Amino acid sequence: MATFLYRLGRLAFRRRHFVALIWVALLALAGFGAASAPSAGNTSFTVPGTEAQKAFDLLEQRFPGMSADGGTARVVFKAPAGEKMTDAANKNTVQKTVDALADGPEVASVADPYQADAVSKDGTIAYASVKYKVPGMELEDGTRQVLEETAQDARDAGLTVEVGGDALLAQPETGTGEIIGIAVAAVVLVITFGSLIAAGLPLLTAVIGVGIGVSAITALASTLELGSTTSTLATMIGLAVGIDYALFVVSRYRAELAAGREREEAAGRAVGTAGSAVVFAGLTVVIALVGLSVVNMPMLTKMGVAAAGTVAIAVLIALTMIPALLGYAGRRVKPAGEKSKFLGGARAARKAASAKANMGTRWARFVVRRPIAVLLLGVVGLGAVAVPAVSMELGIGDDSSLPTSTTQRRAYDLLSEGFGPGFNGPLVVVVDARASDDPDAAFTEVTDQIKGLKNVATVMPAAPNKEGDTATITVIPDSEPSSVTTEELVHGIRDAGAGIKADTDADVLVTGTTAMNIDVAQRLNDALIPYLALVVGLAFLLLIVVFRSILVPLKAALGFLLSVMAALGAVVAVFQWGWMADLVGVEETRPIVAIMPIFMIGVVFGLAMDYEVFLVTRMREAYIHGEKASQAVVTGFNHSARVVTAAAVIMIAVFGGFIGSSEAMVKMIGFGLAVAVFFDAFIVRMAIVPAVLALLGRKAWRLPKWLDRVLPNVDVEGEGLRTQGDSARSSGSSGSGDSTGADPDEERELVKF
Repeated sequence: MATFLYRLGRLAFRRRHFVALIWVALLALAGFGAASAPSAGNTSFTVPGTEAQKAFDLLEQRFPGMSADGGTARVVFKAPAGEKMTDAANKNTVQKTVDALADGPEVASVADPYQADAVSKDGTIAYASVKYKVPGMELEDGTRQVLEETAQDARDAGLTVEVGGDALLAQPETGTGEIIGIAVAAVVLVITFGSLIAAGLPLLTAVIGVGIGVSAITALASTLELGSTTSTLATMIGLAVGIDYALFVVSRYRAELAAGREREEAAGRAVGTAGSAVVFAGLTVVIALVGLSVVNMPMLTKMGVAAAGTVAIAVLIALTMIPALLGYAGRRVKPAGEKSKFLGGARAARKAASAKANMGTRWARFVVRRPIAVLLLGVVGLGAVAVPAVSMELGIGDDSSLPTSTTQRRAYDLLSEGFGPGFNGPLVVVVDARASDDPDAAFTEVTDQIKGLKNVATVMPAAPNKEGDTATITVIPDSEPSSVTTEELVHGIRDAGAGIKADTDADVLVTGTTAMNIDVAQRLNDALIPYLALVVGLAFLLLIVVFRSILVPLKAALGFLLSVMAALGAVVAVFQWGWMADLVGVEETRPIVAIMPIFMIGVVFGLAMDYEVFLVTRMREAYIHGEKASQAVVTGFNHSARVVTAAAVIMIAVFGGFIGSSEAMVKMIGFGLAVAVFFDAFIVRMAIVPAVLALLGRKAWRLPKWLDRVLPNVDVEGEGLRTQGDSARSSGSSGSGDSTGADPDEERELVKF
């Protein structure tokens, strides 16, 4: 592996014009595809195998057109104090509003509140339901403008008017935080490298990689039904790993220059060593993201695969485009320890650095001297932060989770006030009586049994289809959609359905948004253990190959569990409990978005293994070159601690930038990933890992002989490159960066691989 990547790096350095042209062409092609592709349209949310999904599919078959994916809006009216919506003046205002809405573009139908019995018992609140011909995300701006202007006209007439539903949905915004995150990354890179040119390379390549990935997602969005969140998450992860992977290669390149190697040779060795770590680190991230498919939720699978594709692009760019750009930069990228004249540095900085051990070395020596104290402090601290995760509640966001400043949230609150807390989360009971001898009797029995259950506010009469063999029964709970009592009602209806099936041969299924939320949460809980087993198992095997050890991969997996549990605890404390919510911009506490924890676990695992590979690879490299186990830990920190720290700060900045998103799940994931990277990089990898390795000593690097013979030797440490430099120098390889011809033998060997 190292030898192949070494040759690839040298080839990319020499053939930099060709390599750069390929990546620019790919960016242009992806951009053209995104620009010419049709709009993404509506993204269906399906959870195959759940009862709620089965009921929804049955409705599509038995009630054609009933479950059309057209957008909806609820225009909610409230009378002024002392008045009622049935007063003549208010009724006249509502009628004018309904007529204006019906004349709007793309409107399929409007239900008059007074004809649809949509006035509250006390007469103070009413609502008009609007159905559109196209999905909410596809509505034209003019349609939304008519809806808003019509509502404003009713406000001007003296009524309180708010609008709910998906008709006002818009693409989520990330705010200025994303730009701030990139700016922080730029500052960290400049400080790390001491050179504007060297700092700019990771940023440039990361932007190109994300540009290709997100453009490809946009181009395929309509065909594959990819939601807007997919590209946002791909951008988040692609930027973070793209900058980090390039950072490690450029850092190793500068270290090779400082060791006296010529520039082409340094590029080859940087790709052969740091590039090998990038490949395996990228593989762990890809495994974690693609492994999300085991949950069997199409939306989650698509998000994972799209993000994995962006990570794969980041790996390829780090291996090819970075050495090509280093060839263009030439002597403007300085050896490690030598800063550019622009920043006021000099060779004296390198001499001063060599005279005094860096902070990473001093910290490693401290940990090696006191491993037990550091280990206990780290484990206990993360364990304490993880405690809130025990009370985590899962759900899928609705208008109740929106800020009170939005009209959707105020409409939700008005409906709860006028019609009860369960009105915003009705249950749809589907009765399939096709196999029953008396369908009407089955419908009646289901209705009667539901009325006898606890926490039922209203049961609508059964509404059969044209054939009379299937009916829907709308049930309004007496509690809000996200409450435990509503969940118990759903299970109660399903339990009653088993007895009804035995008596009447009719199937009873419960669906609706609330029921779907419950089923999704259960599906994710059931999939968590298999997902962890798959991802951790595959990555464990991969790390055994990389480190040729059993204990090191085991330690890596256990450290990941600590950091991810602590991150989930922090998410629960902020978003569910409301601790320090103002600092993060959380206006309303709420259950955790159901798909967020498992998605975050996948991403965090991949990123945790990144730092494990980058940091511990240098330790193993020192150990196999003859150093003692404890000294190898110090040497690994001496070479990698500064770069890993910079990489972690960059990732935290990039992920933290997405906390400003208007999308609840993106905000949660941005916060969760930023916190998880902090815990994993600075507590697990920088404290717990060296403490454990110091305690294990030589045992950490042992591998059974039979397993050593079976495993392939991937040579991540670059042991096979030790003689490459001498042979390259003896053959007169150019190190000036001016060479344009490639070694034919080298190209043939590369193709053979």
